[in-house]
Amino acid sequence: MGVFTLHLLPDTLDAGSAYPLGATFDGLGVNFAVYSANAEKIELCVYDETGRRELKRYALPEWTDEVWHGYLPDAQPGLVYGYRAHGRYAPEEGHRFNPNKLLLDPYAKQMIGELRWTDAMYGYQVKSPRADLSFDKRDSALTMPKGVVTDSHFDWSRDVRPNTPWSETVIYEAHTKGLTKLFEEVQPSERGTFAALGNPKVIDHLKRLGVTAIELLPIHTYIQDRFLQEKGLRNYWGYNTLNFFTPERSFFATDSHDELRRSIRRLHAAGIEVILDVVYNHTCEGSEQGPTLSWRGLDNASYYRLVKDDPRFSINDTGTGNTLNLTKARVIQMVADSLRYWATSFGIDGFRFDLGLTLGRTDTGFDPGAGFFDVLRQDPVLGRLKLITEPWDIGPGGYQLGNFPPGFAEWNDKYRDTVRKFWRGDHAQRADLAARLTGSADLFDRRARRPWASVNLLGAHDGYTLADTVAYEERHNEANGEDNNDGHSNNCSRNWGVEGPTDDPAILETRRRVMRSMLTTLFASLGTPMLVAGDEFGRTQNGNNNAYCQDNEISWLDWDKAKSPEGEALIDFTGRLIALRREYGMLRAGNFLYGDDTPAEGLKDIEWWDERGQQLTAEDWDNTNGRALVMRRACEMESGEIQVISLFLNASEGPLTFHMPPPEEVERTVLIDSSKPEQGPLPIKDSYELPPQGAALLSWTVAAA
Repeated sequence: MGVFTLHLLPDTLDAGSAYPLGATFDGLGVNFAVYSANAEKIELCVYDETGRRELKRYALPEWTDEVWHGYLPDAQPGLVYGYRAHGRYAPEEGHRFNPNKLLLDPYAKQMIGELRWTDAMYGYQVKSPRADLSFDKRDSALTMPKGVVTDSHFDWSRDVRPNTPWSETVIYEAHTKGLTKLFEEVQPSERGTFAALGNPKVIDHLKRLGVTAIELLPIHTYIQDRFLQEKGLRNYWGYNTLNFFTPERSFFATDSHDELRRSIRRLHAAGIEVILDVVYNHTCEGSEQGPTLSWRGLDNASYYRLVKDDPRFSINDTGTGNTLNLTKARVIQMVADSLRYWATSFGIDGFRFDLGLTLGRTDTGFDPGAGFFDVLRQDPVLGRLKLITEPWDIGPGGYQLGNFPPGFAEWNDKYRDTVRKFWRGDHAQRADLAARLTGSADLFDRRARRPWASVNLLGAHDGYTLADTVAYEERHNEANGEDNNDGHSNNCSRNWGVEGPTDDPAILETRRRVMRSMLTTLFASLGTPMLVAGDEFGRTQNGNNNAYCQDNEISWLDWDKAKSPEGEALIDFTGRLIALRREYGMLRAGNFLYGDDTPAEGLKDIEWWDERGQQLTAEDWDNTNGRALVMRRACEMESGEIQVISLFLNASEGPLTFHMPPPEEVERTVLIDSSKPEQGPLPIKDSYELPPQGAALLSWTVAAA
């Protein structure tokens, strides 16, 4: 960092430029630009290299297009700074200006100092009977992190993005720290850090599985919630952003952001894309009774959505106290600039938008044609990346699965719930399962969207792990300190006889078979499969389905379990499934299938059969007790041969003998069987027996005409 002393700093700033926003070094000095439509004055505060002593305070001299700006000659990267915003403190009108509060630049690309919780962080007197209508005069500078001017140059010229087609994409959702914190193959100083993401042993594991993309839980700088700290817990997941441009410092093994860039380059070299889970629906400032750290102090009425007839209060469509106002052009610009920065400066290949529905909210509700979506889709950088959304929030009309515009994939919770219900033996699941197996065309086949738009998942960071789905019927979140009242209460799970751990070999074998059958279902379905880190070796959270505050062994991957015979076997089985998906194009068909095409006589592109070898009738589909299903798909390969793949599913309570659909004389090959995980390819002819909760993939080829 550069060191600046008082006598080297000029008395005033030059005018500078309103573009670009943020603190920008041009080789001769630094331009500062920050958006506020309602401030009356904004001051730039310059600090020493420790961030503890203020050296100079400048009023930004110009206000252009609602952007305050000024230029500091001779300033260099390493300069430490913050802002103070002057204006009306009128909470009833939505304005919360308080120049006593030092504010972090929303565009800061590096930070120094830790946020330390005191009542001085709030714009109002916390203990006042007037609550947030009161005014607090204490200075917050000593407890606030500050921005640091950067000049980041990294040579991406030899980097080759994998650019994996959507139809070939297999996503692996992981937490940066939890993935490697207990991974002994990584040196201790790098465990749980960005450096470990590029470790050869980590990449070897991803390659062994065959995944094509790693999706990281939030890595934007986030805060440790005050209420969690008071309970001795930590914000582990990171869905509480303090800044949209800086990586979370606790994930670094070194003091250089290039650590993350190098790991991404190594992942790219291995053919693995990097997707970020990003949180632009809300910020860490919380409700109107939250702290004043950045956006609230700069322009509360512009950055946040406020109650129309009572703007003292924040709209809380996110469940976190506030909602960013993505109807404002400058707020959209901030989000788009942030996304573009991560894509260009860090080589990120895609984004998963937490509570993505919120980003499309207007005053009248969700709009798939909202400005934010249009901005992303037309952007020459962002429009080419993988864009994934979470299609719900807690606001009115807060469930919009399938209603996002083209170009977006969506987390499909209907897929998760249907697969879980089918395999635990629920009635009347066969028809719904068929829809999920075929890419959820009932939800996504519109506006030229493709099956990849459905992100199929058995679980995610939020909820049960795969192993816990077959071991627990009740949540066990006692460690969260909320009287076990947090997290989902309906998990569509089954413990198969005992709640939690057991030594009963029959129950253990059933659980393992159900897990393998669910994985077989996942990778045989049209759509984009997503696997949660650790599910490939049976990771457990001991029944905790809301481990957001568990920065410990509850959440971290137990790599000893991965090395156990059962863990190794499940990893191998999962890798075989992903390899089969890669080898057989029909398992990842790029178009929706309706049985309208006939690749060969007597073979349609998709057909449905039962265990008797008979096609399902309307009456069969309505049979609520039907728990057996055969999905057969056929396509013509480049060689002219017809490739046929069949998925056999038995979710009944007893074994079933599946009689082969016509033509009977064809020899088929069992590619994989969830009840016989070590069995290699097996030729069969007339019939095949599956035990209860068993699944198998079969193939055969018809010669070219």
